[in-house]
Amino acid sequence: MTCDASARKKPHRRTDVLKIGLPVAALTIAALGCQALASPSPPMSPTASPGEARPVEPPGMIDEQDGVVPDGTTVLDADVPAVARLDPALLAALRQAATDAEDDGVHAFHVNSGWRSEDYQQQLLDEAVDQYGSEEEAAKWVATPETSAHVSGDAVDLGDSDVTAWLSRNGSAYGLCQTYANEPWHYELRPEAAAQGCPAMYDNAAQDPRTQR
Repeated sequence: MTCDASARKKPHRRTDVLKIGLPVAALTIAALGCQALASPSPPMSPTASPGEARPVEPPGMIDEQDGVVPDGTTVLDADVPAVARLDPALLAALRQAATDAEDDGVHAFHVNSGWRSEDYQQQLLDEAVDQYGSEEEAAKWVATPETSAHVSGDAVDLGDSDVTAWLSRNGSAYGLCQTYANEPWHYELRPEAAAQGCPAMYDNAAQDPRTQR
């Protein structure tokens, strides 16, 4: 029986007063059930990983325009916002290093993360708090939108161990330096490193004065 039909059906007249309440109660329950069915459910968050086919997203959901990186993205991909919106000097250094690394058999500087929108950074921070159990622990891995070098376009996370190993040996010549000891994939531009070498790393992002709230 449909909800509309239930709402239209009238109870039979009964002379037994004690039995009159039964149909009334049934109609009340049916009406409440119809209201529950009519209430929309909140949208589900997409579960597909970057680069996979993703469900149609309502406005406001995080996507590639916020810095989500499709699989296979490299520092040479000019049409991916996470790469294209990096600081121009950082991007130029990455592309020159990637070109030179080819001579050593290191192919394609794959990007796991680059520029991010403030909304994307906040989502990652919220997820880190859930994962690590506190804001203090999460701060060792994810900065706030206001202090993140990713949001300003000044940091890139590279995806291949052979690339990060090559950069650990050669990156300073391009001004590309690992910033945090616990994140071997996270690189930022330090132009003075070409002459002076890369500065000492912080143990984690929470020790970086730039990330202090």
